[in-house]
Amino acid sequence: TGGNLTKSWESLRAEAMHCTRCHLHQCATQTVFGEGPLGADIVFVGEQPGDREDLAGRPFVGPAGQLFDRALADAGIDRERTYVTNAVKHFKFERRGKRRIHDKPNAGEIAACRWWIDRELALIRPRITVALGATAAHSLFGRTGTVSTLRGEAHQMPDGTEAWVTVHPSYLLRVRDSRQEEYQKFVEDLRRIGKRSA
Repeated sequence: TGGNLTKSWESLRAEAMHCTRCHLHQCATQTVFGEGPLGADIVFVGEQPGDREDLAGRPFVGPAGQLFDRALADAGIDRERTYVTNAVKHFKFERRGKRRIHDKPNAGEIAACRWWIDRELALIRPRITVALGATAAHSLFGRTGTVSTLRGEAHQMPDGTEAWVTVHPSYLLRVRDSRQEEYQKFVEDLRRIGKRSA
């Protein structure tokens, strides 16, 4: 039932708040767990929390999250009906003066956090899981691969459901020349995914 599901998710989240499965918890402000409806048809998996997410304790609230919201709206997907989470639950960064600059999680950190993703997906049982970027794809499929080779086709999850791979919205913030074109490609990916889940 819904009540039991909510209780299971809440206890999982509470447990994650004290996670010490890898060393990243030592420097991060807090664990950033996933959020959204537990009956979501689509789960989006990002890489890891950024600076804003680490401080807020919520996924996808920084600049990349705002761009993600806009792209979802343009693709006709209601963000409120999706569950969003990250492959790695703690912010990994390098200090540069007062700024904390994002640092890519390594294979060991991704593997340590895989335990949480597996539990989240087992509870939510989405029809479609979407990896935003290569780190998320590595987490879901247990192997490295580039977004360009995995993008644009359905992949099978161990439970038989569908998974898709597209770019992480932060990539769109870094692209200089072809930003609008890349943004449109991202929206097209999302639109196709939205139709598959309908």
